[in-house]
This record gives sequence, C-alpha cells and structure tokens, in this order.
Amino acid sequence: MRRVRYQVAMSLDGYIAGPDDDFDWIPMDPEIDFAALYGQFDTFLMGRRTFEVMARMGDQNPTAGVETIVFSRTLRQEDHPGVTIVAGEPAETLAELRAQPGKDIWLFGGGSLFRGLLDAGLVDTVEIAVVPVLLGGGIPMLPAPARRAALRLTGHRVYGASGIVLLEYAVA
Repeated sequence: MRRVRYQVAMSLDGYIAGPDDDFDWIPMDPEIDFAALYGQFDTFLMGRRTFEVMARMGDQNPTAGVETIVFSRTLRQEDHPGVTIVAGEPAETLAELRAQPGKDIWLFGGGSLFRGLLDAGLVDTVEIAVVPVLLGGGIPMLPAPARRAALRLTGHRVYGASGIVLLEYAVA
C-alpha cells in the first residue's frame, strides 16, 4: 500500500513558510539529491495556499507535470485543468489513491491540511528538514488546535554544509 508522507522544510522555531508565504530561507544544500527525493513520489497532495504559491513559480514549480491533488473548497476544477481539485473530505480520495499501484504520496506543504490528515489517521510518516533559521512568525508546521500524535524515530541525517537536520518519523 502506498504511504502518505509529510515531507517538509521547517525553521528551527516551527514554521514551514514565512509571514508572506516565503520560503527563500530554505537553502539548496548540495548534499541533498533532489532528483532522487522527487523520484520517490508520483503524487502530490496540497492545500489551496501551497498550490497558489507553487503555481506562481511557473517553470520553477517542482510539482509541475506530476499528478497533483489540491484540497480546496474555493478553487474550481475548470479553472485548473492540470490538477485535481477535491472540495470534500480527503479520506475517500486518499483511500482510492492508496489502493492504486504507484509510488509514495507526498503531502507537500500546508500546515492545516497536514493537521486534518494527521487527525484523521491518514499520514504514515513525518519527515522534517529542520533548517537552522529562526523566522519569528509565519505558517506553523502544525497549527492549533491539533491533537497529540505519537511518533517513532525511523531515521535522521545531518547535512554539514547547510546545517539542515533531517528527522524521519513513523506515525505511531
């Protein structure tokens, strides 16, 4: 069965984006093999805000050309033919995705979407690249109110050039 993996960069003070949805604080560490990372997935899940940020990137959008599912109650499918817009609850959509053959599914940003999927028991792993920067505000990794979730450490790696620490957890 395909896994839903929340893989995200986070500042040391717990933000996945700055106050203006900015992410210029995330360094491109030469030790990180982004091609291999993206090659582990064939589907991206994201909320509306993350989708809008990625869409503004144009040709630099790393999710372009890969199946992308956007959970939004405000976006209309006919306005975004290159992605699948889901307005309802994600449980049914994720059950169908997990049952299909394929690679893992990347929960790609979106603290609120992460919180909802985690609360529903639909996230298998939490993989956080902790970036050594303090933003002082922005989009939290897990916005309140959230339920407590037990995690089990399954891996870790330190990238010396950037100081990024990758922490990998299974959701218990």
